[in-house]
Amino acid sequence: KSQNFEVDHPFCCLSLPMSEAAETKVNPMRQVRVEKLCLNISVGESGDRLTRASKVLEALTGQQPVFSKARLTVRQFGIRRNEKIACRCTVRGQKALELIEKGLAVKEYELRENNFSQEGTFGFGVDEHIDLGLKYDPSIGIYGLDFFIVLSRPGRRVSQRRRAVAPVGKNHRVSKDDALNWFKTTYNGVVLPPKKK
Repeated sequence: KSQNFEVDHPFCCLSLPMSEAAETKVNPMRQVRVEKLCLNISVGESGDRLTRASKVLEALTGQQPVFSKARLTVRQFGIRRNEKIACRCTVRGQKALELIEKGLAVKEYELRENNFSQEGTFGFGVDEHIDLGLKYDPSIGIYGLDFFIVLSRPGRRVSQRRRAVAPVGKNHRVSKDDALNWFKTTYNGVVLPPKKK
């Protein structure tokens, strides 16, 4: 009678072993994804060159770039405090994935280990913007730009929202190893050892 009770009881499934399908099921909250892509062109001076650099970013992303100002006055470089010296743009969603694909194709899907930070972000540089598929314009010239990719897991918003803010647990943050594995599996990339100083 006690055996029948265990079988017929509505909660008896809690004590039974999990099926193979349930064991192999992937937790969607653990999936690493691209939160955003930051593009930056640092010209080092204001004026016409910076304006042309902003046109490059606008043609690449379809968004209006934001200008960065110098924090300090550096006489050796001819930079004054609060002078506009660079332009940047933040891209998200499918457009960000397309630009990352183009940028990594220029690098031949090879990055060095010191391109990755301990927080799971990574970045690299492209010497010529025309390698990303833009047509060369003599009136604009050629500019190099920096790629910076931020990876995260679902649930990071709890640390950034306005109400009921809470820290993200250490195990849920993206580590350097997580970013390396994501790069290798997603893009079949190659990670080279860091350069010797």
